[in-house]
Amino acid sequence: MSTSNLDTGAGGGLGVGGGASLQASGTPNPANVTQSPAPSAGAADYLAAMQKLMPRGRAWPRSPTAIMTLVLAALAITFARVDMAAAALMADVFPATSTGMLPEWEESLGLPDPCLGESPTLQARRAQVVQRLVSTGGQSIPYFLELAASLGYAITITEYSGANSHHWQVNCPQVQTIYFRVGQSAVGEPLVSGSAGVLECLFNELKPAHTTVSFVYG
Repeated sequence: MSTSNLDTGAGGGLGVGGGASLQASGTPNPANVTQSPAPSAGAADYLAAMQKLMPRGRAWPRSPTAIMTLVLAALAITFARVDMAAAALMADVFPATSTGMLPEWEESLGLPDPCLGESPTLQARRAQVVQRLVSTGGQSIPYFLELAASLGYAITITEYSGANSHHWQVNCPQVQTIYFRVGQSAVGEPLVSGSAGVLECLFNELKPAHTTVSFVYG
């Protein structure tokens, strides 16, 4: 079995004879995308604002222990809660940082994908949503490199020549490790998880029908 390195360019194919080895371009992992929290007002801010709108006089006390103040403080808590939810929505509408709206993103994109397994992590689900949104489809080497990079894998692909021209090999230096991250993970997820099962599943699902693919790690 022999291989050779060829420059396939942007339109490099798979399973068409010849050999090729290309390095992923380093597309950033969507799971690492962070967003600055939107500004929000707290209960104390709303209490102060409502007190400033009150008329002056003995019937409108502003003492911390006054009934009027306690009533306004209770209302301020609700206003602050709504404010925080609105601020969180700024991050929730983006799939890379979404939590509450993530099921809606998944439903619109035909997810969750069986390749993710029975209990995917929050970060893995976000990465799948982003990958579906940015994917343009294809069966070329650059397409599969970009697909792997979008999932956090830096790989190379080698094609074989001769009798094995229908076969190609994915070279993965290391298995992706997903660490539990505050604000990026959900309660109950493991502190450390990692598997190349998603990568293998997707590649076998999307590979050209007339080809076979194998995976080498390390």
